[in-house]
Amino acid sequence: MEISPAIWGASGAALIMTAIVGVRYLLASGGFALATRMVRPGLYAGQDQQIRSEIGWSLLSAAIYGAPAGVLAWGWQQRGWTRVYSDAHEYPLWWLPVSLFVYLFLHDTWFYWTHRLMHRPAWFRVAHAVHHASRPPTAWAAMSFHPIEAMTGAVVIPALVLLIPVHFAVLGLVLTTMTVMGVTNHMGWELFPQSLIKSRLGNWLITASHHQRHHESYLCNFGLYFRFWDLLCGTDRGLSSP
Repeated sequence: MEISPAIWGASGAALIMTAIVGVRYLLASGGFALATRMVRPGLYAGQDQQIRSEIGWSLLSAAIYGAPAGVLAWGWQQRGWTRVYSDAHEYPLWWLPVSLFVYLFLHDTWFYWTHRLMHRPAWFRVAHAVHHASRPPTAWAAMSFHPIEAMTGAVVIPALVLLIPVHFAVLGLVLTTMTVMGVTNHMGWELFPQSLIKSRLGNWLITASHHQRHHESYLCNFGLYFRFWDLLCGTDRGLSSP
């Protein structure tokens, strides 16, 4: 049976996006791992086997994240499937910063509640234990997920671009924020200055100091970008001291 050009096109886009996500992971995690070696020499000493495992799981996750993203990118260009737009004046200009916050907040909301689900005993045993096998996590652990957990993370941005208008540059900023915070929250030391961490704004943001406590205590600090849901639901346990 002959395969249609559309299937070839979508499949090719999925492979290309998988490669892009994989390379993005290697560059981001590798860059911050190198920074760690320079700023905190010896912090990852004795963790070579753990790091190899983190890289392996992360590259598998890259395929799970990349494939649907590639198909949707193809659909956006060829079929207009998504609500991504390129003309900044297609919607009011105030929607640019608002859409950034909307995407980050909804992504954070999805992450918080699915993350809490992953800490239920059955889900933890089947899937989330892979992520927590990193003791302590390193900069390479940002995408170190079991495929089941990776799938829960891979659906949220594709779902949002199908439903909520977003300029392609804002979407790029969302993805950059997701990558940088995913890596820096796991690298074991605080990148941001204490003046920010202990400020009024810092009390609402998640950084390495906050997420490190999650990896120490497990049943707290579940958020990704913001502490809103942790504070509202009583799961915020403050900061560690990475």
